[in-house]
Amino acid sequence: MEEFLTSCQRAVKVDAEPEGPGFHVVLGNEACDVDSMVSALAFAYFLSKTAHGQALAVPLLNIRQSELVLRSDNLFLLRQTGLSPDLLLFRDQLDLRALQRAGRLRLTLVDHNVLPSSDSDLEGAVVEVIDHHYLERTASPSCPVTVEMVGSCATLVTERIIQKAPEILDQQLAQLLYAAVVLDCVNMAPAAGKVTPKDSQHTAALETRFPALPPRGALFQALQNAKFDVSGLNTEQMLLKDMKAVSGSLNLAVSVLYITLEEFLQRVDLEAELSGFCQKFGYDLLLMMTISFTENKEPIRELAVFSHSGTCRDQVCQYLEKARNPALNLRPMSRPHPHMSAYHQENTLASRKKLLPIVKEFLRESKGDGCLGNAQGEESAVPPTPMNSLVEGCPLDGGLPRISAQDLEEKFGRMEATDL
Repeated sequence: MEEFLTSCQRAVKVDAEPEGPGFHVVLGNEACDVDSMVSALAFAYFLSKTAHGQALAVPLLNIRQSELVLRSDNLFLLRQTGLSPDLLLFRDQLDLRALQRAGRLRLTLVDHNVLPSSDSDLEGAVVEVIDHHYLERTASPSCPVTVEMVGSCATLVTERIIQKAPEILDQQLAQLLYAAVVLDCVNMAPAAGKVTPKDSQHTAALETRFPALPPRGALFQALQNAKFDVSGLNTEQMLLKDMKAVSGSLNLAVSVLYITLEEFLQRVDLEAELSGFCQKFGYDLLLMMTISFTENKEPIRELAVFSHSGTCRDQVCQYLEKARNPALNLRPMSRPHPHMSAYHQENTLASRKKLLPIVKEFLRESKGDGCLGNAQGEESAVPPTPMNSLVEGCPLDGGLPRISAQDLEEKFGRMEATDL
C-alpha cells in the first residue's frame, strides 16, 4: 500500500501536462469518515492491481488536507496500520475540474452514490458507484452501480476484492477493511441495527484468513474512543468533524456531534457561535444529531434544529416529527435557545444515514415554494450563500485547527495503553 500511495503522490505532483495520462479517481464522501477513507484507499488499490488501462487509479479523500486533523479515528487507524497521513491525497491537491476539461478524468464514487450540487459538473466523469446508502442515482448503462444497504461500504469493497483479486489482500489492507466494518457495524452487535449477514460474512472471512487481526472488541473500543474524543475542539471544529451539507430550497448542514446535547448546550456563547457558523459557511439551517451511550453501551440520540428563521425551523421540525420512513419518534425538549428546537430521538437506530433522505425529501417537496422565500424576509435570516466547494475556495483557508501533532500523539498513546 505504501508503494502504491507513493506512486500516486508522485504522479499528481509531476504530471501537470494537459496531454498526460488520465486519472481514475476513487472519491469518498465529504464527511470522510473511516469507512469512506478506507473504501477509497482499498478500491483504488484494487483497481491499480486489476485494471490495466492507461488511467492511474488514485484514492482521493474528499476533504482538504488541513481538515484531517479533525478525524481523530481516521488518524488513529492510519497509525495502527503503519500508514503515514503524508501519503494520502486530498481534494485540494488535485484539480478534478481541470482533469475533466482535459478529458483525463474517470470517477468512481464510494460511500455515496450521487455527487453534491457543488460537484454536479463532474457527473459526466462518473464511471462506477459502490455504496451502502439510499439509492438516489438514476441507472445508466455506462455506469455500473453497486448499492446494497449493508452496514459498511467497506464490506462491499471487501467482497469485490475477495471475488476478483484475493491475492492482493495482506495484513495491512485486511486490517483497514476489518476496522472500517467493525466500527460502522458497532462491533457487529445486532442490537445496534447496523450489521447485516453480508457484513458478518466478510468480517469472518478476514478473521479466518488473517488470525493476527486485533481482537474485534478491543479494536472497536479503541476506534470508538478516538472517534468520540472531542477534547480541544471548538464549536466550529465539532460541527465540521462529521458534517454533510445538502441544498435545495435551503442550504442545510447536518452534523453528528459525539457528545450529549446537554454538554453541547453548556458551551459558552453557543448561540453566537452557531450564528457565526451559519453565516460563515452560508447555511440557512443547521441540524445537529448527537450520539452518546449509556453505561450499558446503549445508544442515546438527540436532535437539535438551529435557524434564525422561525419559519424554516418550524417547517423542518414539523416535517421531521411527522416522518414515517423511518419514524424518528421525536420527543420535544424545552427550547434551550430562542433560535433552536431540541428533541430526544427515541428511535435510536435512525442514524444520519436514515435522517438525510428525510431531509432531502423535505427539500424536494418545498422546492420553489418552501420556507426560503419566507426566511429571506426575516430580519435575522442568514444569507443563502453556499460554500461547499472543496477545490476552489474554502472557509477553512484561514487555518484549522489548533491541535498539534504532539497532542494527537499523546492521545493515541493513552488509547493504545488502555484499549489495545
